[in-house]
Amino acid sequence: MQIRFLYPLTVFLLMVISQAAFAVSGEDAKPSHTYKLDGALKNKFEYATEIGTSRFTVRNSRVGITGDIDGVYGYRVQVELSDEGQFKPLDLSATIKPVKGLSFTLGQTSIPLFNTYIVSPSEMMFANRAFIGKYFVSTRDLGLLTRYDFRVGEVPTRLEFGVYNGHAINNPVWKKKKSYGGRVTVGSMTGARLSAKVYNYPNNEQTHHLFYGADLRYEASNWKVESEVMKRESKTDFHTDLLSYYLQGSYVLPLKTKLFNNMVPALRWDGISDTQGDAGFEVKRLTAGLGFGSSRGRVSSILRVDYEWYFVTNSPTIFKSPEVGSDKITVELLLRF
Repeated sequence: MQIRFLYPLTVFLLMVISQAAFAVSGEDAKPSHTYKLDGALKNKFEYATEIGTSRFTVRNSRVGITGDIDGVYGYRVQVELSDEGQFKPLDLSATIKPVKGLSFTLGQTSIPLFNTYIVSPSEMMFANRAFIGKYFVSTRDLGLLTRYDFRVGEVPTRLEFGVYNGHAINNPVWKKKKSYGGRVTVGSMTGARLSAKVYNYPNNEQTHHLFYGADLRYEASNWKVESEVMKRESKTDFHTDLLSYYLQGSYVLPLKTKLFNNMVPALRWDGISDTQGDAGFEVKRLTAGLGFGSSRGRVSSILRVDYEWYFVTNSPTIFKSPEVGSDKITVELLLRF
């Protein structure tokens, strides 16, 4: 087991070292090559108050590299060193940018459906993901993603369209029908931002879903509010339709202590349900959190304490254990670089 883990890790480290050597040796040469290393380590302790059980977990241990060559080519490699004990490649893609604002990304990359601040460990507002980011579909797939950035007046606008295998990550299957979808985003991460998206996902004869939704957020200098709703329609009789939503916000208060630079209270209300009437399920959740953040050069951290209250009608099969639907306390330490 250790050998299986060390082999892909060694390959990745050798790749990073080789990229660094290339950048140093080619400083004064053409073409220009810039790159950035990044990572996130997310450790948690959880206590299910209604059941009395607890656990420690390393939820995420991600390392990545993003590169740019002459502003024309780019690449992104990101791996999860341990996902429940398994090594998992996440992003494995190359990008070409033929004209300003237009890019084509080929490989294993994100689908144009989820917001990074809902599914990326380094950007999430809470220790646990919103239901939308956890139970709908994989956030990545093998395929081709096209993006076009432009302005409508002074407003930044992005159009995205992608075609994928439709069988989640690390599985290059042969298929007659591909998954495809698109998103339009208006605004930027500072101020107001609105997006609408749709994604058609024909996985196999039993699983064919159509996803669509919209989100709205506003961020100021020290606070932000985010909201989203998404529907999953099943095109077969083997699955039910799902509806999920969230409303969340946080406020940053400055601190001057040896350990922390700020304190971040946060609140979220989210839910997920199917449409089967009395036979279906509905789960609502209220999450209150308090985080203590620190920024030291390229490394930042946040120590969070979250409490989740669950309101469950007919426990869903998507909950893998009784602890998932239990009220719980979560203590998390997240390091980012």
